[in-house]
Amino acid sequence: MSQAPTELFPTLVIGAGAWGTALAIAISRNGHDVMLWGRDPQQLLAMQATHSNERYLSGLPFPKSLTICCDFEVAVRSAKHILVSVPSTAFSEMLSKIKPLMTDNTPLSWATKGLTPDTGRFLYDTAAEILGDSHPLAVISGPSFAAEVAQDLPTAITVASPNSSFNQALASALHSPTLRVYTSTDVLGVQIGGTVKNVLAISAGISDGLGYGANARAALITRGMTEILRLAASLGAKTETMFGLSGIGDLILTCTDNQSRNRQLGLAIGRGLTVPQAVAEVGKTVEGMYAAREVLIRAQQAGVEMPIVEQVCKILFEGYDPRASVQELLCREQKAETSTPTQISNN
Repeated sequence: MSQAPTELFPTLVIGAGAWGTALAIAISRNGHDVMLWGRDPQQLLAMQATHSNERYLSGLPFPKSLTICCDFEVAVRSAKHILVSVPSTAFSEMLSKIKPLMTDNTPLSWATKGLTPDTGRFLYDTAAEILGDSHPLAVISGPSFAAEVAQDLPTAITVASPNSSFNQALASALHSPTLRVYTSTDVLGVQIGGTVKNVLAISAGISDGLGYGANARAALITRGMTEILRLAASLGAKTETMFGLSGIGDLILTCTDNQSRNRQLGLAIGRGLTVPQAVAEVGKTVEGMYAAREVLIRAQQAGVEMPIVEQVCKILFEGYDPRASVQELLCREQKAETSTPTQISNN
């Protein structure tokens, strides 16, 4: 049982999917008042009736301080903190929708992992452009499946913001005996890790779907980590962030557990389904699908090699045979394995 908070942190969570609901539960479990809003009116009514989210987190009752809000404008206008948990494809549109309703200085955080579609921009840059500099901003990331957070299973995540007071307040609102929250000021690094790992998880799923075994999966994770480090170094993120929860931690989780939608997509493709068939089988948003091309574009602009990401893009968007893509990776020029940041950025 969590202790009563020393400072109340009333929050509006926008996005009633699994992750938005899990975070709403986590904050309200700590005694804070939380409103949860989603775009489906029927789902909102159902959640009000059952005091749970049976669509995404069945059988997990909400804490008493978590309420469902059906009036979007009222919720935004009254919010003291807004937490956005919507797909990256809807992120900029949602911020544009809430901007005129927000009161001055209302802090905003998000748990969305990805890039702004068609621009390749990181979500922090998009948020800062839309909202201006009067709203403190923060990113929530790290190795965390929604169901396990909602079930109060042990989890550790990262909150990143350049605003130290908001960073600490948000971390404190989330932190509990089962949810350990670390803070970071490396917003760029946290976003890179949370974005690229989704693409790499698709590759790990494809490999496992093809039956290539644990050795191949370990190789993909390790060399995928090298690709993350290359991109991070080229864009100015901190190397230590990549070896933290939002980097290697999230990469390991997403590549190895079937709760990951990105891994599920890869598994289906590896088993022989077409990309549209695999997407339909997963049936939910797969962020790696949207991030893959954008990540590759950013890498090419920075002059960074990301061969695994490149092959994932070929499979997803150019109809490449997954077996041929794996063979192309194996046939790359033999070279020394490097481990220092300077060498990684150049190999």
